[in-house]
Amino acid sequence: MRSIWKGDLSFGLVNVPVKVYSATESHDRKSYQVDSSDGTRIRYRRVREGTDTEVDYGDIANAYESESGETVILTKDDLASLPVQKSPEISILEFVPAEQVDPIYFDKPYYLEPSSKSPKAYVLLAKALEETDRLAIASFTLRNRTRVAALRVVDGVMTLQTLLWPDEVRKPDFGFLDDDTEIRDQELQMAASLIESMASDYDPSEFEDTYQNELTKLIEAKSEGGEAFPESDDEDKDTEDSDVADLLAALRASVKDRGDSDSKDAPAKKAPAKKAAAKTAAKKAPAKKAAAKSTAKKASSGSSGSSASGSKSTAKKAPAKKSSRKAS
Repeated sequence: MRSIWKGDLSFGLVNVPVKVYSATESHDRKSYQVDSSDGTRIRYRRVREGTDTEVDYGDIANAYESESGETVILTKDDLASLPVQKSPEISILEFVPAEQVDPIYFDKPYYLEPSSKSPKAYVLLAKALEETDRLAIASFTLRNRTRVAALRVVDGVMTLQTLLWPDEVRKPDFGFLDDDTEIRDQELQMAASLIESMASDYDPSEFEDTYQNELTKLIEAKSEGGEAFPESDDEDKDTEDSDVADLLAALRASVKDRGDSDSKDAPAKKAPAKKAAAKTAAKKAPAKKAAAKSTAKKASSGSSGSSASGSKSTAKKAPAKKSSRKAS
C-alpha cells in the first residue's frame, strides 16, 4: 500500500506521527465504453457547448448558483484562497461511547500507520481506545476539505472513519411511520423465534460478490465463444412473491423450514437418540420386574417340585420375554 497523506495525530500534549492509507479498494472488473456494433472505443472531449472547440483542462472553472439564482464562476485560484485549515494534523476533539455514533454516519475509512521510530505512543492510544470502548472524534483537512471523523481500532490498527455531516443524512419521511400498525404478541414471538433460529456470528469471509463471479464467467465464456448461463428447459416454479394472507402462518412455515434445514445440515444433533435410548431403558424395567416376580414364585414352590408350578413359572416369564421383544 502507498500512503496518501502524512500528519500528526494530536492527543492532548502528545503528537503521534502517522501515515494515512485508504482502507478499501474496489474489486469491480474494469471496463470502457465502445460502440456495440463494432467495438470502436468511445471517447469524451471537453468542448464548448454548441461548438466543436475543445477547452484545455487548465482553463476549466466551476460555476455555482448563488442564493439569488445568479451564476458565479470560481477558478482554481479562487478555490485555493479558501481559509481552510491546511495543517497536517488530525486533532482529537473528544471521546464518545461507541454506541452513540450510528453507523449511518460512517463514510470512508483510512488506516493509520505509526511513522515514528517508536510506535509506543500509537499503541498506547490504540489500547486505551479498546479498553474504554470509546470512539475518538477528530477533525482534519484532506484534499483542501475539512472533515470530521471517528477514530477506532480495527484488528489492532487505528482506523480513521470519516463521518457524514448531519445535513448529508436524509431523514426518513414515510407514511407508514404515522400508521398505528397492530402487531399481535404471537406474531412478535414467532418472528423473534425465527430470528433466534437464524442467529450466528458474523464472518465476512462467508460472503462473496456473486455478481462479480457471474460477470467473470460471462466474460470468459464470451471470449471462448461459448454460453455462460444456458437457459433451462424446466418451467419456472411458482414463487411465493404474493402478499401472505396470514403473517403468523408464514412465520411458522419459515421457522419449520429453518428447523428442517438445520437438522439436515447439522449431523452433530444426537439428543433425540439419547432420548430414545432412555425410553428403551424405561420399557425394559417392567421386564426385569416381571422376571423378579417369577423367580420369587419359583422359590416359594420349589419344595414341591411339581410340573404345575413349573408351568406357572414359565407362564409368568412369558410377559417378560414379550416386553423384551418390545424393547428391542
